[in-house]
Amino acid sequence: MAILFEWYENPVAPSQPQEETKLHARITLNGTADTARLRRKIQERCSLTETDVSAVLDALSHAMGDELAEGKQVHLDGIGYFHPTLTCTGEITKDTKRKNTKVKLKGIKFRADQTLKNEIGAVRLKNIKHNGHSNKLTDEEIDRRLTNYFSEHRMLTRCDFQKVCGMMKSTAMRHIRRLKEEGKLKNIGILTQPLYVANPGYYGVTEEVKM
Repeated sequence: MAILFEWYENPVAPSQPQEETKLHARITLNGTADTARLRRKIQERCSLTETDVSAVLDALSHAMGDELAEGKQVHLDGIGYFHPTLTCTGEITKDTKRKNTKVKLKGIKFRADQTLKNEIGAVRLKNIKHNGHSNKLTDEEIDRRLTNYFSEHRMLTRCDFQKVCGMMKSTAMRHIRRLKEEGKLKNIGILTQPLYVANPGYYGVTEEVKM
């Protein structure tokens, strides 16, 4: 079995000089190995029953959660390191009041041990034809598609933008930032859940849209 991957073009900002297109490889995930599958594989490699394995995995989850909640890094021999990361719910400055209330858990980062990498061993790679690449649209074509969209809708999400323009998330976000800077789109939602509307004078919109 081979690891499947695709070639993607590195995005280039309009302000940067146009050079030869550079590519990077990205894995195409081949499904998910769930707990039941791993439980069976563990049971095959030791004397524990699948019920025992389930109990150990459940206890491990709780024990790791307790340690991570105290801001500790957790290391599992042969697997890797886990540590919590934080994010802010909005823009924070020195003058922001109650700064501590605007910080929350973002997620858990993982760094694999070399032992786990060695378990993977030598891999066989297979390049597959990409069928989900971002469309290469001009700014004018994006404007035309958004004009058509806003003729029937009042608000736009990032997912809507991706569907309308046939773009992946990173490319869509880059264009949304550009359109906000140009004054064509405005976020009337919150930072973590943006909801975009067209400013008056753009995309056929004549009146300001409010929540």
